[in-house]
Amino acid sequence: MMQPPIFSVCAADAAVTAQLGTNPTRLWPFGEAPQDGVLPYAVWQIIPGGAPENFLADRPDIDSFTLQVDVYANSDASVNDVTQALRDAIERHAYIVRWGAQDTSPETGHRHISFDVDWMVHR
Repeated sequence: MMQPPIFSVCAADAAVTAQLGTNPTRLWPFGEAPQDGVLPYAVWQIIPGGAPENFLADRPDIDSFTLQVDVYANSDASVNDVTQALRDAIERHAYIVRWGAQDTSPETGHRHISFDVDWMVHR
């Protein structure tokens, strides 16, 4: 299965790397963020909703994906700054279709923002 280029797009953006660093850029596929890793960071995952762009006369030329992005930080300012940097980088290539939860983890006290992205990947 193809993957949307979220990491390469975001890791190439200076505003994102100013927030999430380089080597590594702290944007992980869901479940791969290091335990007790450096904040802020973001994770992403493909969620149900994507599909190929089907045609009757030919093979699909685009695969669409829906991603959920979750941002974690120590403060409201930091989680908002990271979310804004990610938003600005992603919106040049895909569509943000939902702003989700904005909360605080009761276990860690970390601030969290979630949003969904529809990404169309040309084959």
